[in-house]
Amino acid sequence: MDFHLSTDQDLFAKEIRAFASERVAPFRVQSDRAGRYREGLLTEIAATGLFGLRIPTGYGGRGLDTAYVGLALEELAAADLSVCFPVLNAALVGGVLAANATEEQLARWLPPIARGESVVALALTEPEHGTDAANIGMRARPEGEGWVVSGEKTSIMAAVYATHALLFVRTGGAGPRGISAFYLSLDTPGVRVEGQSDLGCRSGGRGRILLEEVRLSPADLVGAEGMGFVQVMRGFGVSRAYIALMAIAVGRAALDAAFAHAGEREAFGQPLSRFQAVTFPLVEHLTMMHAARLVAFEALTAADTGGDPRLPANMAKWWAPKAAMEAVHQSLLTLGHLGWSEDGPMAQRLRDVVGLQLADGTAAATKLVVARHLLGRERAP
Repeated sequence: MDFHLSTDQDLFAKEIRAFASERVAPFRVQSDRAGRYREGLLTEIAATGLFGLRIPTGYGGRGLDTAYVGLALEELAAADLSVCFPVLNAALVGGVLAANATEEQLARWLPPIARGESVVALALTEPEHGTDAANIGMRARPEGEGWVVSGEKTSIMAAVYATHALLFVRTGGAGPRGISAFYLSLDTPGVRVEGQSDLGCRSGGRGRILLEEVRLSPADLVGAEGMGFVQVMRGFGVSRAYIALMAIAVGRAALDAAFAHAGEREAFGQPLSRFQAVTFPLVEHLTMMHAARLVAFEALTAADTGGDPRLPANMAKWWAPKAAMEAVHQSLLTLGHLGWSEDGPMAQRLRDVVGLQLADGTAAATKLVVARHLLGRERAP
C-alpha cells in the first residue's frame, strides 16, 4: 500500500488548505457565535469546485475519486468542522444521484449542485428512527400517479442552508426494501425547515424538515421504487471514513496547537515541552490520529479501486471520533486556562468533535457492522 499522496493529490490538498486558511479559519469564532455561516461563504465554496468533487465532469463537476473528497474534508475540518457538512452532503448525495438517476434527472439535478445553486441535505433520520434507519416510519401514500407524504425528518445537517434534500420515505412494506428515495426541492408547498440548537458545530445548520401533505411525483423518484435504502447504503459505503477523517483533522489541529504552545511556554525555567508529563501524552494522541487516518484512507483506497470499503470505514468511524475527542481534550489541558477560554480554539473544537461520535452511526452501530463482517449475522450480536 502506498502511504504517500500523489503529486496531484498533494497539490489539491494545498489548494484547499489555502482556501480554508484564508476564507474559513479567520471566521470560525464569528460563525460559531452567530450560529450561521458568514454571508457569501457557500458561494466561495462553490467557486472552488468543492460541491462538484464527486459529480462527473460531463455535468459540471470535477469527477474526482473518494480520496480527494477525504483530503478536502480534512482541510476544511482543520479550519472549521462546521463548514464540512454541505461539502460532505454534496459528495454523498451527488454520488447516489450519479449512480441511480436517469439521464434526464442527472442533467436537471447535477449541474446546479456542482455550481452551488442547489445545496443538498440528506433527509433520513426521524425522531424515532436514527441508527435503525432501515425501519423509518415516514410513509408516502399513493395518490394519482405519485405519492403524498407528511411527517418529520430531524437532525439533518446543513438543513437550514439546503435548497434540496434526498428524502427517504416508506412506499412499500416493512424493512429496507420498502423504502424509496426522492430528490425534493425544499420550496415545495408543504415543506418547512426549522433550525436546531446544538452543543457544537453551531453554524452547521442542523435542523428539522417538516412535511405536510407534500406531493411527490415519479419524476422525483431516484432509482427504483423500494430501493432507496439499498441505494443509500451502497452509495454511502465511504461516508463513515469521511467522518473519521473530519474528526482526525480536528484532533490533529488541536495537537499542532498544543505542541506549539508547549514549545513556547516556559514554566519552572524551561519550555513545557521538556516535561515528559506534557509531551508524552501528546505524542500518544498524535500516534492514534496517524494510525486512524491510515485506516480511513484504506477504506477510500478500497472504494476507488473497486474493493469493499465497509470494514475499514466502520473501524475508522468507531475509533477516530473517540480518539479525536480525547486528543482535543488533552490539548486543551496542555494549554491550561488558555485552552479553557472560548476566546481560543480548543473549547470550540472539543464541543464540535463530540458530535462526530453520533454522526452516521454510533460506535456500537459501527462495531456491529465489523462484528457481522467477521462472524456473520448468525453469530454476531
